[in-house]
Amino acid sequence: MSRNFYFIGIAFFGMINGIFNQLALIFTLLYVQLLAGPLLFGSLSLTLMFASLMVSTATVILGGIPAAIYERVTGASESTDASLWIWLAGTALLALPAAGNFLKIGL
Repeated sequence: MSRNFYFIGIAFFGMINGIFNQLALIFTLLYVQLLAGPLLFGSLSLTLMFASLMVSTATVILGGIPAAIYERVTGASESTDASLWIWLAGTALLALPAAGNFLKIGL
C-alpha cells in the first residue's frame, strides 16, 4: 500500500478528533481564549478554529509516539509499513471518543 494512504488516514483521524471531540475541544478552547484571545482579535469563531487545529495536531503527535518507540526499538532508519500502521492505529484510538459525534452529525 502506498505511504500516502497511511498519511491520509492519519490526517483524517486527526481531523475527526479535532472537530468532533467535544471534551478536548472545550478544554482547549478555555486555554486558547486566555492565551491567544487578543491575538485572534477576540473572535470566538477564530478561537474555536484554532482550538480545533490544536486538538488535531495533538492527536497526530500523540498517535505517533508508539510508532516512534517501535522504530527506535527495531532500529529502523525510516518509517516502515508496520510503524505507519501503529501510527494510524494510535490516531484511530485517540479519535474513538469523537467517532460517535462524527457518525451522528457527519461531514
